[in-house]
Amino acid sequence: MNLHKSEARKAAVARRKAAHGQGLDAAAQAALREVLQPFPGRVLAGYMPIRTEIDPLPAMHGWDAVVGVPVIVGKGQPLAFYRWRPGCAMVEGPFGARVPAEAEPVVPQVLIVPLVAFDGRGFRLGYGGGFYDRTLELLRAARDTVAIGYAFAAQETGAVPLEPTDQRLDMIVTEQGVRRFPG
Repeated sequence: MNLHKSEARKAAVARRKAAHGQGLDAAAQAALREVLQPFPGRVLAGYMPIRTEIDPLPAMHGWDAVVGVPVIVGKGQPLAFYRWRPGCAMVEGPFGARVPAEAEPVVPQVLIVPLVAFDGRGFRLGYGGGFYDRTLELLRAARDTVAIGYAFAAQETGAVPLEPTDQRLDMIVTEQGVRRFPG
């Protein structure tokens, strides 16, 4: 594992933990709902929040089309996405994230992406498995795909350590608003 990324991850998790529970979620959720408005009818992927991740569920509940959540298939593989509905039966998945009990695969066009840290260039630092990078590369090769990082503003860092496989996000939503990263 890249030691620089490991150190950056540890510092970012501490910043996220400090921001969690500070009453910032409502502003971030409003910004997320607003940024999703141009994408009606598209398949949306959210996530089931773990640890101190910011919660995307309010935006997912109100979505007007199919919603999926990520499922880790195996090490070194892209994520799968299973259809999620409010109140559907859920089971424990890898890393403690809940996944739908019924495996109904969907292919998202818009993704709300969790992260540990992000930078002003639109890059994210995740938990280190590379799942979202592989997934975004695959989805973007097939069709237009929008990746929206979702975080607390405190999770921003000077520069995320990059590898050639890292995928840039299209935008990042925090309680302070939306930042877009064209191209």
